[in-house]
Amino acid sequence: MPDWLVLAIAMAATCGVVLLVTVLNQRRIDEEEDDPSETPDVMEYMTMMVGVVYAIVLGLAIAGVWEARSAAEDTVRTEAQALHEVSARARAYPEPVRDRIRADVDAYVTHVVHKEWPVMTEKGELTPRGDALLLKVRADVSDYHPRNDFQNQSYQPLVDQVAVADGARSARGLSAGPTMPPVVWFGLLAGAVVTVGLMFTLQIRRSGRELLMAGVFTALIAFLLFLVWDFDDPWLRSTDAIQPLKDLLPPGRS
Repeated sequence: MPDWLVLAIAMAATCGVVLLVTVLNQRRIDEEEDDPSETPDVMEYMTMMVGVVYAIVLGLAIAGVWEARSAAEDTVRTEAQALHEVSARARAYPEPVRDRIRADVDAYVTHVVHKEWPVMTEKGELTPRGDALLLKVRADVSDYHPRNDFQNQSYQPLVDQVAVADGARSARGLSAGPTMPPVVWFGLLAGAVVTVGLMFTLQIRRSGRELLMAGVFTALIAFLLFLVWDFDDPWLRSTDAIQPLKDLLPPGRS
């Protein structure tokens, strides 16, 4: 049974039980004692509790997408720093090997910035070409046999930095796409409708002060939902996330 169907059945069953209990209890109340023109005290508690619960859920959603976006941006900085270290530490190798390593690093970074990044933002996946280019950098570093102590001291750090770049690349691919699942978005939007709708159960009048507060409250919820949406996809709506890799581009390729 799909998860959404289980959720729908659980919500329908819960609402049905509550409505059934309310109807049965209503039959026991004398019509003369029931004054529908007044707001029952229970509605005030319901409005307060719904507002508190929705505020907690909305706060957790904002914290979750913010943390996911920060972690995704950290992976890009880690990848860029590791590639920079590979290019810098390659100075210990002979000139032909050093130039080949730096050229392959530049080719990989250029491909990521101009080719792979648009694919990652649109389709949420990495490109096979990027995998091949990074594999070539790994081969350049690991296949060379050091010939003196200076090169031997630089060999293992270079291999480690390539491994760090590879791990950061994999993490970048995993963080592509929306962070919030559709069921969470359904809960956030439904909670917003219920929270705003409960204001009308308190019999808000048309005074300027009450209308202003209702409008500000609704605008605040809309802004917070927009904030969640904006942070939901770490790459699609972030213009600065790619900057660490752009800084590694050779002159004339930015």
